[in-house]
Parts: sequence; structure tokens; C-alpha cells
Amino acid sequence: MVGRESATDSLFDEAIATFEDDEGAYNQQDAEGFIKLNALRMRIAAKRLK
Repeated sequence: MVGRESATDSLFDEAIATFEDDEGAYNQQDAEGFIKLNALRMRIAAKRLK
């Protein structure tokens, strides 16, 4: 697949589709909590394997 397009139902917004200046739409610090939460399952699995 090369791409998809939707003229009416898209949630994509070019104004906030960036990690640069998005006028506050995305808080970079949110990523830290997400990464820690997502990695929790891997830390639990690693403890079980020890």
C-alpha cells in the first residue's frame, strides 16, 4: 500500500502533523509517560525470565 485518502472522514490535520512547532497541540513530555507505560509489559516479562 502506498497511501490512503479520505475526503470527508479524515482525522489528519496538517497543522499538527509535526514534531516541530505545532502551536501547543502536542506536548513532547507526554511521550515519556507513554514509553514507560508501553515498556511495562517488557519489564515484567524480563523479571519472569530471570
